[in-house]
Amino acid sequence: MDNKPIIIVSGEPNSVFLEIFFKSLKSNKYKSPLIIICSKRLLQEQMKKLGFNFKINTIYKTFSQFNKLNNKQINLINIDYKFINCFEKISNKSNNYIKKSFDVALEIINRNKLTKFINGPISKKHFLKGRTLGITEYLAKKTKKGNDVVMLIFNKKLSVSPLTTHLALKNVHKNISRKKINTHVKLITNFYKINFNKKPKIAITGLNPHCESNFTDCEEDKIITPAIKKLKLKNFKVDGPYPADTIFIKQHLKNYDVIIGMYHDQVLSPMKALFNFDAINITLGLPFIRISPDHGPNSSMLGKNQSNPQSLTQALKFLDN
Repeated sequence: MDNKPIIIVSGEPNSVFLEIFFKSLKSNKYKSPLIIICSKRLLQEQMKKLGFNFKINTIYKTFSQFNKLNNKQINLINIDYKFINCFEKISNKSNNYIKKSFDVALEIINRNKLTKFINGPISKKHFLKGRTLGITEYLAKKTKKGNDVVMLIFNKKLSVSPLTTHLALKNVHKNISRKKINTHVKLITNFYKINFNKKPKIAITGLNPHCESNFTDCEEDKIITPAIKKLKLKNFKVDGPYPADTIFIKQHLKNYDVIIGMYHDQVLSPMKALFNFDAINITLGLPFIRISPDHGPNSSMLGKNQSNPQSLTQALKFLDN
């Protein structure tokens, strides 16, 4: 990747993101300039509370001389934030602030043809209610990409990808299609080719327990198996469908780079059991590479200075290469 700046939206103000951002800056050096979009008052109050002491370089959204930036100071685009205390409980009071942060980030990325973007965690209950199912879908809608995006939870040893993202289980079977499986495999394969010069080996799970059911026209027979057969004919390295209860055992894991599951927790739960927070959430199919550290707001830990920055550090290192 190039050394163009990494644009960072701090996200939910009452979260641990700024704590892990400070820790990532203190413990690592990055070649790419980091630009964080955040409230200056929030940044200063969090620094004081947590005992960090970084200088702040306030820049403006019309700024374009990125070659003059470095990471000796925090490069900040200030979003006014005067309406709540920065150590309150998460609520919808911060919705307009979060929306404005994303709008400014997308404007800067589009105007300057930037390609590297990180966002801190967002409350699905408050900010996303009535908007979209998740930030993956929110950004897809904002960039007019529709359903042609993929959530990839990436780790060098093993990555996972849910075919459907933040859906209620009762709606999952309605949103599985051959087209979605095809799009998933193509975008993931292209990502590995561009970034690692390799054709990934991909395992695909079934939907039903043991990949079987006692009714006719089950999803494995009607959708998943035919999609896999067609992808094999096009020389994609795909296998399956595999039962989700056995694909994550060690003897199988060593054979694959990526496991695609049919729904969110089918693959994210074992992924977190295996790697904890040593993973990054990459959205494929957007006009830029979007990464979200694999943790939530965790507001119960706000101000305690005990949060692990590993996921954000991994995200920054990935984009900084």
